[in-house]
Amino acid sequence: MADTKYKMSRERYDEIVKELEYLQTVREKEVAEQIKEARSYGDLSENSEYDEAKTEQGKLYSKIAELTNLRDNAEIVEKTARSGAIGIGSKVTVLDVEFNEELVYQIVGSQEANPAVGRISDESPVGHGLMGHRAGETITVEAPAGDLQFKILKVTY
Repeated sequence: MADTKYKMSRERYDEIVKELEYLQTVREKEVAEQIKEARSYGDLSENSEYDEAKTEQGKLYSKIAELTNLRDNAEIVEKTARSGAIGIGSKVTVLDVEFNEELVYQIVGSQEANPAVGRISDESPVGHGLMGHRAGETITVEAPAGDLQFKILKVTY
């Protein structure tokens, strides 16, 4: 099975590395200490503190594995200004033709997407549809809710 590459900015990659380092050093020691303390309470079969600490350890190891996978399979995408074309890192102002509403999106890798604040993935229908286009163009994007038409008003990097 080929590993999936996760597109992300240098900033997001650095955040992952920093969080991973914290979890593997500080947090792992804290959880080990909780388990050690819970063991000292005696009978493990009826020891809720021990059960909680072991559950926390499982969650921690799961998060460490997830972040390690992201780090090891990261594809750092530098912000590019290719002659005005939309790419990862672009901030795009569009006009939703149907609703006559101006929207601003920043195109990011899937690990950084947060549609609630206008950060959309290059793999999402709208993000993918905008990629490579320029200000002044009108495009139609196939989305789960139906076709959306956008006029690209402005592209910045």
